[in-house]
Amino acid sequence: MTMQRSVVLGCGSYLPSRVLTNQELARAVETSDEWIVQRTGIHERRVAAAGELTSDMALHAARAALANAKIDAQSIDLIVLATSTPDQTFPASAVSVQAGLGITHGAAFDLQAVCSGFVFGLATTDGLLRTGAFKRALVIGSETFSRILDWSDRTTCVLFGDGAGAVVLEAQEQPGTREDRGVLTVHLRSDGRHKNKLYVDGGPSSTQTVGHLRMEGREVFKHAVSMITDVVVDAFKATGYTANDIDWFVPHQANKRIIDASAHKLGIAPEKIVTTVDRHGNTSAASIPLALSDAVADRRIKRGNLVLLEAMGGGFTWGAALVRW
Repeated sequence: MTMQRSVVLGCGSYLPSRVLTNQELARAVETSDEWIVQRTGIHERRVAAAGELTSDMALHAARAALANAKIDAQSIDLIVLATSTPDQTFPASAVSVQAGLGITHGAAFDLQAVCSGFVFGLATTDGLLRTGAFKRALVIGSETFSRILDWSDRTTCVLFGDGAGAVVLEAQEQPGTREDRGVLTVHLRSDGRHKNKLYVDGGPSSTQTVGHLRMEGREVFKHAVSMITDVVVDAFKATGYTANDIDWFVPHQANKRIIDASAHKLGIAPEKIVTTVDRHGNTSAASIPLALSDAVADRRIKRGNLVLLEAMGGGFTWGAALVRW
């Protein structure tokens, strides 16, 4: 029995030109390249230029994804932008992307699930495409986390970077088996009891300020591996696949130790892991599409590959998806 699947047509990314190295950070706060690399695997990250907005980067990534898919922007009727750092409180930054692409039809909105935003956005878009309400969509992750960092806090300012990534999804009729191309399954979770372990200490209804990112690093690490692996196991159960069937593991790029520990617990071979955290840092909702774009550009990810995505973010939120490329 055939069914509608959300098939990936292309992906693209954008990184600001400014590279901020560990050595530069060590001159500003009490830290060192060795300390950062040992605990996170990060060597450098990108920082948005003055006046460079989340929507600007999202627009660059969207155009790159459209070019990679070889389709015209006018064929897009849905834009979902995952971000925790919008240009303004409202309107949604997605409508700026829509206008930048010259699209005057369809719908565009932002989605906020912090570092899990791209997986949540993928699930939301997949659901909308499969209803038949929309045909082609852009799912974008874009973040300017540099704007909400306390640059005097060495435990957080070394972790995050700016950037954007995007994928184009199209509703296509597939045979209805686990061999189908497209999004095969997505599993989402949240647990608000943990919100004070990773949060921003400001907002319109609380302080009327943007605020700064605050994190209990050890607590986040403690929960991350078990939460990530549990939701990935759910994705395996839903499809009948196992870690051995995965061609590529594209995790949220938060911390190399979390990535490696999760892969080890799941039994995923190290050579199947796509890692960009060393060059990008943690770009929150942008990290998975940035990593996807990286692996597609160098031809690691090819058509027909089975790709596992996972992320965890503040809230806590977490999720996993299996996608046949």
